[in-house]
Amino acid sequence: MTDDRFTDPSAAGRLCRAVALRVHTGADPERLGRALALLGPAGARLWVEDVPDGAESPAAALLRERELSRPADPATGPGLRAVLLRYADGAADLVVVAHRAVAADPYEPARALLLEPAAPAAGPAPVPGSASGGAAAGLREQVARLDREPAPAWGLGEPGATTAGARPFTLTVHGDVPVAVTAAAALGLVLARCTVDPEVELGVDPGHSLTFTAGGAATVGEYLARVRDTGPAPCRAPVAGLYVTEPAEVLTGEGVKAETLSARPFLAPLHPLSVHVADDGSTVLSGVCHHRRSVFGDAAAEWLTGMLVTAHRALVTAGPDTPLADVPLFDDEQRHRLAVLGGLGRTPSAPGAAGERIERTVRAWAERTPDATAVSDEGRALTYRQLDERAERIAGSLRALGVAPADRVGVCLDRTADLVVVLLGVLKTGAAYVPMDPAYPADRLAYMTEDAELSLVVTESEAFPSLEGVRTVSPGSLAAEVPEGTPAPGPLSADDAAYVIYTSGSTGRPKGVVVPHRNVGALMDATREDFGLGAQDVWTLFHSSAFDFSVWEIWGCLTTGGRLVVVPYWASRDPQRFARLLGDERVTVLSQTPSAFAQLMEADRAEPVADSVRLVVFGGEPLDTRPLRSWLDRHPASRCRLVNMFGITETTVHVTAQTVTRREALTGSRSVGHPLPGWHVSVLDPEGRELPPGVAGEIHVGGAGVAGQYLNRPELTAQRFVPDPHAPGPMYRSGDRGRLLPDGRLEHLGRLDNQVKLRGFRIELDEIRARLLDAPGVAAAAVVLRRKPGDAAGARLDAYVVLRGGDGVPGGDGDPGGGTAAPAGTEEVRRHAARFLPEHMVPSTVTALPALPLTPNGKIDTARLPEPLTGGGPDASPADEEAGDLETRLRAVWEKVFGFRVGPDDDFFALGGNSLLAVRLLAALRDAAMPVFPLPQLYLHRTVRALAAFLDKAEARA
Repeated sequence: MTDDRFTDPSAAGRLCRAVALRVHTGADPERLGRALALLGPAGARLWVEDVPDGAESPAAALLRERELSRPADPATGPGLRAVLLRYADGAADLVVVAHRAVAADPYEPARALLLEPAAPAAGPAPVPGSASGGAAAGLREQVARLDREPAPAWGLGEPGATTAGARPFTLTVHGDVPVAVTAAAALGLVLARCTVDPEVELGVDPGHSLTFTAGGAATVGEYLARVRDTGPAPCRAPVAGLYVTEPAEVLTGEGVKAETLSARPFLAPLHPLSVHVADDGSTVLSGVCHHRRSVFGDAAAEWLTGMLVTAHRALVTAGPDTPLADVPLFDDEQRHRLAVLGGLGRTPSAPGAAGERIERTVRAWAERTPDATAVSDEGRALTYRQLDERAERIAGSLRALGVAPADRVGVCLDRTADLVVVLLGVLKTGAAYVPMDPAYPADRLAYMTEDAELSLVVTESEAFPSLEGVRTVSPGSLAAEVPEGTPAPGPLSADDAAYVIYTSGSTGRPKGVVVPHRNVGALMDATREDFGLGAQDVWTLFHSSAFDFSVWEIWGCLTTGGRLVVVPYWASRDPQRFARLLGDERVTVLSQTPSAFAQLMEADRAEPVADSVRLVVFGGEPLDTRPLRSWLDRHPASRCRLVNMFGITETTVHVTAQTVTRREALTGSRSVGHPLPGWHVSVLDPEGRELPPGVAGEIHVGGAGVAGQYLNRPELTAQRFVPDPHAPGPMYRSGDRGRLLPDGRLEHLGRLDNQVKLRGFRIELDEIRARLLDAPGVAAAAVVLRRKPGDAAGARLDAYVVLRGGDGVPGGDGDPGGGTAAPAGTEEVRRHAARFLPEHMVPSTVTALPALPLTPNGKIDTARLPEPLTGGGPDASPADEEAGDLETRLRAVWEKVFGFRVGPDDDFFALGGNSLLAVRLLAALRDAAMPVFPLPQLYLHRTVRALAAFLDKAEARA
């Protein structure tokens, strides 16, 4: 709620205390005035106001509130205000406001006014506890220091806000522990959980605080004793303060009686979060949580206040031996509110596909629109009837080869219409498909085949590893005439596995995620109506089938009756060609990783993308919304909707959706939106306890999309798929860091572990590191992802190794950043990693160091890793010196584009190059007045030496 008392941002109100006393007798203004003149600071005077209403009237209450809220500042006056309000019914109130530099307690001047005799004196005497002007300046500096500390992000404050809010609450007293101790313990526990830091500092005045630990293996009894024994000490700049006022005083003297109506420890919040508890001696105490809105938003204050009350109740009622870690901060009602905020209970408005298998939904479209185009691929097209019939033929052949329901079939095919037919055919047998990219190294393909226990792989690759007991067949042979005696399978369920996709694993081995048909149907139910998906749409298949984005592209299109355009390989590598394809095919629904879309935006600046695209779905990696402003300038949100979706393979592609408007682009929003209907998210601390909105923790996902298991990994499954306390089934521990916002949207804040996203692929850096450590001669290794701000195309993986036998690069005084050249062994290390890792996981650079830099706690200090070196180093080798002028100049342009040293035989794409960097390379060559060439030639001549030779020959032919 708004509290207009706190609109004054000056330090005066935060350094003033106030008291209002009902004076029953002896309220003679002349006597009080003389006493103030004698006992108060210079210039202090008594103000008298006659009120025409009674003491209990609304007008009297309003007037008291006004006088209680007006600060007194020694910088502009005496620093003490005394106002006598006389009412029509004969009652009177004395309001005293005292700056802390003048009086430590407003009761001191009040007591002096009411009880001390007004005897003559030689001159004004200071009120006990008064201080000099220097003390006032010191207090103002202490308050200013509180304001200089950065606001915690979890406070959900509004930077620049000058107002404050106040939330009332009540605390129940139980036992004989003073409320000052129990309230401090409860507030400390709340702060410790919100900051994930057991060290707590609570302000008690501008310069002092209580510091204690709210963590460890302590019991409740030990914790309360720890707080009780903590004394005030000079403070730094605590974000929260606690003020407990004692029972109201009654001042009595000769002919005078005054009872306290109100006592305020501050007129404006001294600390960003200032908690005031009025201890009146009863068992139920009133409190107010004052918060400066620049630091703590209203929603954050509401949740914090609720947590404070719950924590206090738990602390005072728990047995002394109760572990402190077991003290809850939320009651059942609050937990339910959090779950609902995270999406619990939302269901699709028009469910339908969740109970169906994928192939049956596609078959329904073949029956409804048999002649509508289902899949097109470089000049050929299949209608829904043709797609269904060809898939049925593939299924029959697979059954003849022994494929049965619940089996797994490997599919290692390039992106073509045949790929879609084969995937659908596998599903028709009741088996699950295991997609593998033909570009994967042979070792990785062999591992996936063995781990998935495959006996049959559909592939056209002659390089697919030959494994005992594994048969390889081509799509062409499967499409031949189906042998007789291959009956269709019996009843199949939507709970059966549809596919197994392998993701990067921290142990050095990828792991298979088993996803049932039901999950894919639930995903379409959750998005169909919101995105307006239907038979009028044209989708693109841009991504590898081994990347789960392809699940959304293929089955999202074909289960909603759309047309799927398979993007040719060269079009996916050439942004301008891809942009033309979008127009030629009149694509309406486009799915892109942010890295790929950055390339398309570059092409769009030169030749605008067709206006047919109405929906762009981002996924696969974090989205920086700021660069999207240029797209929105050319493609307004009213015509082309941009949707940022957070998702995980284990939760069936997508979890949340955030429409990106100009507002999100201007603010650089990290919101990934609300959970999809049927999904829900929770944000938990490392101990698995709920966290309030604004506080970052690990994202947990529950609901319709959770896969439920890793293939043949029961221990890992138990670690990552945990019981969902709010709904049937498991919830998935994502390992992603995020926080809920008060409106229920989720902010994605990166990873908690050593996992990164690069060009849409989820990569465990520890898997790469494990492969590097397997290389002969490597004693230690580290891998980092380097990004250029606002430049998705410049992201790359850099590796660092320590070689045995003194092969590391010497550094200055042992500083690992002092290396000057890459040793001879690094390229062999990189080749070793490439024998198993897919191309997107092979480090762009490998740099040898004498030692890896460490933090004081023994972890690798990634901030001190030097910029990588690759190729021949800074000094050209004899071969380089003999290189022709074209090769030397070409190498210089490559180094300008990449930003690090390049060797003559370094592969452009192995260095982290992509189509956007390729376009930049052509532009840089043009700027340097050097020969340019068609983009596909770079894919054929991928090194400086090879490209220079090609250009020399081309020039000679010309």
